[in-house]
Amino acid sequence: MKRMIIGMLSFLSIITYAQNQRFIYEYKFVKDSTEKSKSETELMVLDATKIGSKFYSLKKSIADSIHQDRLQKKVKDFSGTDWGLVPDVVEKTYPDFKIEFFNMLEMDKYKVTDKRKLDWKILPNKEKIGELSAQKASVNFAGRTWTAWFATDIPIQDGPYKFHGLPGLIVKLEDKTQSHSFVLKEIKKLPADYQWKSDNDIKSLNATIPLDEIKYKKQFIDFRNNPAKSLRQIVSSNQKINIIDMTGKPLDIEKLIKDKERAAKENNARDNNVLELELLK
Repeated sequence: MKRMIIGMLSFLSIITYAQNQRFIYEYKFVKDSTEKSKSETELMVLDATKIGSKFYSLKKSIADSIHQDRLQKKVKDFSGTDWGLVPDVVEKTYPDFKIEFFNMLEMDKYKVTDKRKLDWKILPNKEKIGELSAQKASVNFAGRTWTAWFATDIPIQDGPYKFHGLPGLIVKLEDKTQSHSFVLKEIKKLPADYQWKSDNDIKSLNATIPLDEIKYKKQFIDFRNNPAKSLRQIVSSNQKINIIDMTGKPLDIEKLIKDKERAAKENNARDNNVLELELLK
């Protein structure tokens, strides 16, 4: 009964405070653990409404809009679009906080239902994060130890990426190695009738593939080991395929596959510090 009451109060807090709020985070991350001085930055958005939240890259959102417009106009040239550095999208429903994670691996789009629980340890430490008074908490998730600072003045049990479940919005989040961090930079009110569009409803070239987190991990590893798998399958199926360069000259498919595999191997060596470290183990 006590848990039910707490859940109801959390839901009421979301309804009364979080309707149509946009929280903008600065995400800093290190892709190569051997070069921690080289960090990259992306602005990420958490749109919270009464039915749930969506966390995504600001640049990706703009690129998606351009992509959808070109699809409707049947334009096949998607060059020149800045998709940003972070393709991941996380959607959470309120009040149950069901999590769906969206990502592209080569030409396939995946929707991953993540049922892992966050076993937070709330600590007595308090600190000012910007203008907000925040309290410290820690959790182990996906192969990393995380420290979070949450603000009870913003009574939403949500935060960046898949993180949620604290008695206030997570305004700062950092892993133990200090190679992944999220810091709240801005809060905006959204229109009263605003509702974010689920990535499940955003059209892509292929149908979205639903998986759980265990099967997605296998797919993720397979993609890193076989980056040209989809292209090889198309070639082996005897489908007529014609890929041209910017000048209209046909490209050698086998050379294209080998170049793709070599480039992916080099990229994997540098991209060894993904947010969910468990994916690489």
